[in-house]
Amino acid sequence: MPDNEFGEKLLSLSRDGDLYQKTADQREKYLIQCHACAHRCRISDGKHGLCFMRWNEKGRLRAPWGYVAGLACDPIEKKPFYHFLPGSDALSFGMLGCNFHCPFCQNWTSSQTLRDPEALVSPRKCQPEEIVNLAIQHEAPAIASTYNEPLITSEWALEVFKLAKKRNLFTCYVSNGFASKEVIAYMAPYLDAMNVDLKCFTEEGYRQLGGRLKPVLETIRGLRKMKKWVEVITLIVPGFNDSDDELTRMAEFLASVDPDMPWHVTAYHAQYKYDNKVKSTPPDRIERAAEIGRRAGIRYVYGGNVTGLGKNENTYCHKCGFMLIKRTGFHVTRNLMQSGHCCNCDSVIPGIWQDNSSCE
Repeated sequence: MPDNEFGEKLLSLSRDGDLYQKTADQREKYLIQCHACAHRCRISDGKHGLCFMRWNEKGRLRAPWGYVAGLACDPIEKKPFYHFLPGSDALSFGMLGCNFHCPFCQNWTSSQTLRDPEALVSPRKCQPEEIVNLAIQHEAPAIASTYNEPLITSEWALEVFKLAKKRNLFTCYVSNGFASKEVIAYMAPYLDAMNVDLKCFTEEGYRQLGGRLKPVLETIRGLRKMKKWVEVITLIVPGFNDSDDELTRMAEFLASVDPDMPWHVTAYHAQYKYDNKVKSTPPDRIERAAEIGRRAGIRYVYGGNVTGLGKNENTYCHKCGFMLIKRTGFHVTRNLMQSGHCCNCDSVIPGIWQDNSSCE
């Protein structure tokens, strides 16, 4: 059980979860195994999983419920999605906690709750109807589970997404992709798209962050096989994942899964435990990563998180090279897409577009 007042408050904002099974063990009567992510934590009575957000209460898994720690109407490009309703807004909500502990986390004040005593973002009680109604009020066509790691709060996201689907809204996850097969199957009927954060391409690198590479690669493959729309983001951190060799292997993997799957290579800015340790990513390194992606055969490579990227912000037809969507930062300034096709040569542009057409 949580050993402080804040933890007790979070436990009160929970309900019985779905993503677990009871485990037969003669030594521990109430032992359970969580299926919310690829850690598959075995949790004893009164203890929590590695995410600190999922507890065992006498053989019942308690999962986060009934609150948000972040709620905003964001440009969908901020997630980032560039081939999923470009130019629109996403009603974005997040809870607390993460199954990783990245030292360069950009959202650490919410993701590292109970793991880091300085991460104390306060939750606010709400109901799923409030989130969906806000999306309707703000004319946002999509709802995004983001800010913290959504996999570990999937029971709550599912309830929100079920209501969203009844109101004809799109749904998406912004996730590290460290998923179990069970959680993907659980969310799949109500999930349209996922942005997966491929953090590096070595097992050693993932161990530093508290995870493993293989489950993330399996998530990307599995989602595309299920025909879910997937975009991949990699935060380029100097000295951690920015060598030409690692970026090339990463890009070649993504191209082998689907060359039409967009890859976002974005600049790291000094943050959290790397605040005074690693300098921000220079623009030329983002340009180099984008070049590596295109050379590997990825048709849509985008740069982000730094100014002056020019063509790396825009969407061009892979067939004729015509500029279809022009962007400045998170804002679309021109969109010449026509029902998921190039307005110049009529080629199909893979994605999910604002006229509700899916072109894959």
